[in-house]
Amino acid sequence: MNLFSRSACALVICLACSLPLSAEDGKQTREQKVLGDRAKVLSDGYWIYNGFEEGIKQAKETGKPMLVVLRCIPCEECVKLDEEIMEKDPVLRPLLDQYVRVRIVGTNGLDLDLFQYDYDQSFAVFLMNADKTIYGRFGTRSHRTDWTSDVSIEGLTKALDAGLKLHANYPRNKSYFAGKHGDKPLFASPEKFPSLKDKYTDTLNYEGDVVKSCIHCHQIGDAQKAVFRDRGKAIPDEYLFPYPHPKAIGMIIDPSEMNTLKEVAKGSIADKAGLQAGDRVFALNGQVILSIADIQWVLHHAKDQDTVQADIVRNNKHVLMPIELPSGWRQKDDLSWRVGSWPMRAMVLGGMGLEEATPEQRERAGVTDPNKMALRVRFVGRYNKHALAKNTGFRVDDIVVAFDGQDDLMRETDVLAYGAQNCMPGEKVKIDFVRGNKQMTLTLGMQK
Repeated sequence: MNLFSRSACALVICLACSLPLSAEDGKQTREQKVLGDRAKVLSDGYWIYNGFEEGIKQAKETGKPMLVVLRCIPCEECVKLDEEIMEKDPVLRPLLDQYVRVRIVGTNGLDLDLFQYDYDQSFAVFLMNADKTIYGRFGTRSHRTDWTSDVSIEGLTKALDAGLKLHANYPRNKSYFAGKHGDKPLFASPEKFPSLKDKYTDTLNYEGDVVKSCIHCHQIGDAQKAVFRDRGKAIPDEYLFPYPHPKAIGMIIDPSEMNTLKEVAKGSIADKAGLQAGDRVFALNGQVILSIADIQWVLHHAKDQDTVQADIVRNNKHVLMPIELPSGWRQKDDLSWRVGSWPMRAMVLGGMGLEEATPEQRERAGVTDPNKMALRVRFVGRYNKHALAKNTGFRVDDIVVAFDGQDDLMRETDVLAYGAQNCMPGEKVKIDFVRGNKQMTLTLGMQK
């Protein structure tokens, strides 16, 4: 069967709105930025503005693909990509011209049964048929400001082109997409989450303060975790470590390609499975792979001790390779870059930020065993729940050597995950640390 053929599909790009504006826009308020963007989109006429269902209608009528951009306030890193996508890139523009284009601003009222993605991302893409069958996802990030290690214009171009080819063979290739629609969400749309429902509605308030009325992408992830935290329950792994980056299992994807391995980390899960640099990940668990984000989707739904069946193209031949995921594999991912780590620091660390101590700092703190934790306090918050650690007595440059009796939590990520799953709101946790050359212990209250 030819995998790539024709039918109406949709591609959704989500640009998170949580990061700073670019320097050149520094004189504009956020309100002016949002309203100016709206005016520009409406005047250009290249996009349907806030009209997803209208886009679906046009895609069905014309048989064309649909491009939907979910974008609140542009972040500094994404503006560069966004401008090239919509205005400048000579290769991308002809591809975009083949789509019905829709821009949706904000996640208020967003259908979370359909739009499931890593809500900490600043660039996330869905390719789908007009019947809402998802073909694939594009876009990821594993650093707060550096997106070039994960995505590129070249990679997006290839994904867009592949999307056009995929939709050309729909529905004959429908079996490849059976696993690309997720389970029922905790709540149908963002404003229905308990932590958001009294603050937001299902629409933006253009007549009032439009910025304050917007639900940002990362707030959905925060609201998911709050559902469990507020009930005094451990936050499940899939919400603590959502959409694990492929490098967590040793897969380094070439950002200029769709699904090609640039490198495989020695000794990693992927290495043990037999994957090699240059392999093309055609499918995982029967799902066709167009990008890193597609790999993350499969990993997101994998459990401990699962086996992911990989269809690898090597030397122009398909090779089936099982990838065995051991217990605790997901915890190898990193939380510290995520916007969602900020409220978690308030929950678990009273507003402290931690980083791995240098060898010199470890030596001064008397931590000679390389398998024992030594985390330097790099900042302490000053306001509201984030001021608890400061008010309790913690200071910058303290070296944390044990948390709740655990001395093997080697990263801030490990402390946040342990606390979120083992230390419930209202409990008191002992934290051992070294200040100068003095061993000290303080008790910190856990928060929602």
